[in-house]
Formats: sequence, structure tokens, C-alpha cells
Amino acid sequence: MKAMILCAGYGTRLGDLTRELPKPMLRLGEHPLLEYLVCHLARHAFNEIAVNLHFMPELIRDYFGDGARRGVRLTYSYEPELLGTAGGVKHMASFLADQGAFLVQYGDMVTNQDFTAMLRFHHERRALATLLVHRRPGSNSSVSMDAEGRIVGFLERPTEAQRAAAYSEWAFSGVTICQPELLAEIPPQTACDLPHDIFTRLTPGGRLFAFPLTGQRCAVDSVERLAQARAGVRQGHFRIP
Repeated sequence: MKAMILCAGYGTRLGDLTRELPKPMLRLGEHPLLEYLVCHLARHAFNEIAVNLHFMPELIRDYFGDGARRGVRLTYSYEPELLGTAGGVKHMASFLADQGAFLVQYGDMVTNQDFTAMLRFHHERRALATLLVHRRPGSNSSVSMDAEGRIVGFLERPTEAQRAAAYSEWAFSGVTICQPELLAEIPPQTACDLPHDIFTRLTPGGRLFAFPLTGQRCAVDSVERLAQARAGVRQGHFRIP
């Protein structure tokens, strides 16, 4: 199966740590962050993986090569200008669209979530897209869903008034399983983002579903979160085979 890891950002919130190093190459112990993502995808049979690149791309390409060392086949997508999370996926449409459902994961989010169970849920619901969600009131996103898991409301960076009017403790976790039809919803050759420009437009009442997190996750978006991810490695939550 196919997947895409989004690695083209700068990681500026980590300051000097990412001044001369792409965020996915930050070490969580003996291995880079991105290696944990690749290995976990391979564990769930996502073994053809696209990685988009922008900042210092050679450091990622030189380290991972074609992916054979980790039992996957890696395809790189260099973006001279940043395309955003949705634009980057659209740019790889021909790669992603030819084998049914595919997975998209943010390159700074490490998890041990059972992607096989999430994929099964996705097929059972005949979803256009299934979003991994976790409980975090006050997050940058707010996801409302019904008893079947259908997303009935999605807010990205809501105002306090919007958050209060559509209160939900659920937030988007940075992983989406998509049907190829979702690619038609993304405009071509346009910089745009999945949460802000796509998910908000496709709710409510569409074929977007939410799958609650059952494992561990950590989005490495600050120095404190980097320390948490490293602790997760030491505790055995995130591992390399």
C-alpha cells in the first residue's frame, strides 16, 4: 500500500535545532524522527512511501536512499516552493492514486497507532477520508463527529467564539487515510492545506470520518515536545525494528 509523509516544512518553532537540519532528521535517540515514521508505516504494510522535501533535501535523501534498508520503497518529491499539506499531496497524485486507499502523515508526528485497524474502519464506513483524532480541548483544530464517527464539523484555528459555539474536545492528529477521489477536491498547482482548505469545506454531512486515537502520539512542534518524543522512545512506545 502507498503512503505519503509530509516533510517539506522548516520547523522554525524549534529554533537553532532546525536551523541547519530538517525537522524530520532530529534524533529521537539513535535514529532520526522520520525513521520511526517509515518503520511504523512498513509495520502496517504501507511499503511504498512518498516523501516531500524542501529544506536541505539532500540530508534526507542521503540518509534514507531508496528505503530498501527499512523494507520500503521511497519516492521523493522536491518542492522548490512550498505547496502546503494539500498541495504537496496533489503534486504526487499520479503516485498515490493507483492502488486504492492511501495514508498521509505529517512528518513531525510520531505514533504507534494501529493503522491496520484505522484502515479497516475506513473501508467499513466507505469513507472518502478518515482522520485520526485525539482528545485535546483548545487545540488548533476542533473536530465534531456523530455516533458513527462521521465528521459533522471541522474548524481549523477557530476563534474563541467559534470554539465556544461548536465545542468539541477532539482535534486532528495529523494522519489521514484517503480514497483517490479526494485528490479531485484539491486544486492543481496551488499552495493549500488539508485542514484549512479541504477538510473544512467537505463538512458537515460528507464522507469524512474520524477515528479516535488508541495508541501514543507526539507532534514534535516545540523543544518540550521533542523531549516528550525522546521519552516515548526510551519507554518503548516508539521503536525501530
